[in-house]
Amino acid sequence: MSEDLIIKHCSPTLAGLKTGNLFSCVYTERQEIVRYVQSFNRRFSHKGVKMLPLDFGKTRVLIYVFRPTKLQKDLSDRQARNILKKMGYNCFDSRDCLNRLKSRVNACPEFPHEIGLFLGYPPEDVQGFILHKGNCCKCCGCWKVYGNEEKAVREFAKYKKCSDIYYSKWLQGISIGKLIVKKSA
Repeated sequence: MSEDLIIKHCSPTLAGLKTGNLFSCVYTERQEIVRYVQSFNRRFSHKGVKMLPLDFGKTRVLIYVFRPTKLQKDLSDRQARNILKKMGYNCFDSRDCLNRLKSRVNACPEFPHEIGLFLGYPPEDVQGFILHKGNCCKCCGCWKVYGNEEKAVREFAKYKKCSDIYYSKWLQGISIGKLIVKKSA
């Protein structure tokens, strides 16, 4: 797996601005991905960042990079819990929720829309997306906005700026370990 992909797709999470990011990458051997994920977690979990493969396809793997502390906080939101309950989540410990999400990603014919909660999207926007089936949003950026458009647009700009800076630093030779911001609990 290329660290270049992680920097390109996960900079806001690495910087501590966002709960999580997703990306997919091509693989030839499943065990190679498993080893890389284990290595990543050993190297960086002390900085508050983890990696989890959510789904292995025939040639591509869906990777989730996240901040467990931020995830637990996001999933403790009352509106987020109500959304998760409707989707069959019975408990709200982040590990249990991640296990349920993995099974839904693997089993659902369409992508499970509650995944936005795992990415740090506002619950009102996740709920709006589910209710409106992705239509009638106020604006679209990193996600479709149904709630506070002004706040979302500021977040989109912040994530874009972070990604641009991180990728530039990466191209200058700064290691991923130095780019990951350590966040305390």
